[in-house]
Amino acid sequence: MTLAIPPIVGPGAVPADLLARAHGAARWLAAHRIAEGSRVAVDSPDPLPWFLGADLLGAACLVAEPTWTPRERDAVLADARPDLVVTGVTKPLPETFPESVACASARDAGDTGNVGDVGVAPAGDDGTFFYLPTTSGSSARPKVLIRTRRSWLRSFAALGPLPGPVLIPGPLSSSLFLFGALHALWCGHGVQSLSCWEPESAALAAQRAATVHLVPAMLAGLLAVLERRPDLREGCALRTVVCGGAHLGGDTRERFARLLPGAELIEYYGSAEHSLIALRRGTDGLRPVPGVRLDSRDGLLWVSSPLAFSGRLRGGTLHPAEDEWSTVGDQVELDGTGALTVRGRAGAVVSSGGKLVAAEEVEAVLRTVPAVTDVLVTGTPHPTLGAIVTAVIETTADGPPTLRELRAAARAGLEPGKRPRRWLATEALPRTASGKPARATVAEQLRDGTLAAEPMR
Repeated sequence: MTLAIPPIVGPGAVPADLLARAHGAARWLAAHRIAEGSRVAVDSPDPLPWFLGADLLGAACLVAEPTWTPRERDAVLADARPDLVVTGVTKPLPETFPESVACASARDAGDTGNVGDVGVAPAGDDGTFFYLPTTSGSSARPKVLIRTRRSWLRSFAALGPLPGPVLIPGPLSSSLFLFGALHALWCGHGVQSLSCWEPESAALAAQRAATVHLVPAMLAGLLAVLERRPDLREGCALRTVVCGGAHLGGDTRERFARLLPGAELIEYYGSAEHSLIALRRGTDGLRPVPGVRLDSRDGLLWVSSPLAFSGRLRGGTLHPAEDEWSTVGDQVELDGTGALTVRGRAGAVVSSGGKLVAAEEVEAVLRTVPAVTDVLVTGTPHPTLGAIVTAVIETTADGPPTLRELRAAARAGLEPGKRPRRWLATEALPRTASGKPARATVAEQLRDGTLAAEPMR
């Protein structure tokens, strides 16, 4: 039988086994009343077949982050309000499918039956919602956004065709790695994945891959292995490295050119809200992708883009993105040629290892610890991660909490990438005239070494 390609793959191709599993997932989802306009949450160790199956039906899919705490998971699902949550692993047509399913409401329950032996006709068009990305905001809970197929199909075209096979060394719950996997299929290539990041394993996998998608910290780790292991460097088959998620320093670019002289480094700048904003190939600097307009207003970047998200879900209700121009608060410079230099996120967000961490979310968790009067979370420079999450604890007169107590609270309330790696204690945080902790002052004093705080041990 001939199986239709999921619409989000565009003109590309899907390996036969993955395509059969996607159609099997679609048939199974359809038997559970998932149709065009539905929402599905996937909490599975192998989410790609489910994602493609939902896309075949015209349903929007959310991929759960395995390291979410119960608090974070509940908050996301409360906003997304999926019609169905699936937790099993798909099988190809015509076999039956997983029994491990959580239904969001009683109307979703039904007989699993047999998925049959025929494929699914794709539903919807380029304007159909297909993806529910999540991103941390400043309100101490993750935000749930919504995207159309068109927004990523245009993003794939902006990045352009790349060689394959393609290595994806991170979880598809990250929009960065999901984008890389779907772009690979759009290019007609197979996807190789790693269950978890480990530089030496990535260097071994790079002997069988032509393209890899990385964040700067991963690229630094990969280059360190290739420098230490000439055998792996000689066997490296990479022709293209796509790097996004954080600023990439000039030293890393020089190291890349020295160790992989035959490979191309493509850097991109973007956000969950805007998708691709600018690309850098070679030495020409970051340039806006076609159709994207940029404006610097008081040093903050504002973006008008056909690749942008369509809105945000709150309590299951869609709040459309109504304004043509929007900002995520990044501080930038635009030169006379249109080249973009990103200086960092304004406000209370830390970019660490390609992950954006909302300071207020971390602060809300740590304020629950006894003996914490107040807390301010910021980023301090790190050579490979860009910044590390740093917590400055204002203590009570009775003395500070123990580091064990603070770390226990962070483990209970935050996923690993959001947990502080540096802890400082102070008797009094600098404050603004309104009584709020002065973020800019603390960040400046940390840089200057003048903050009246002691390391916690």
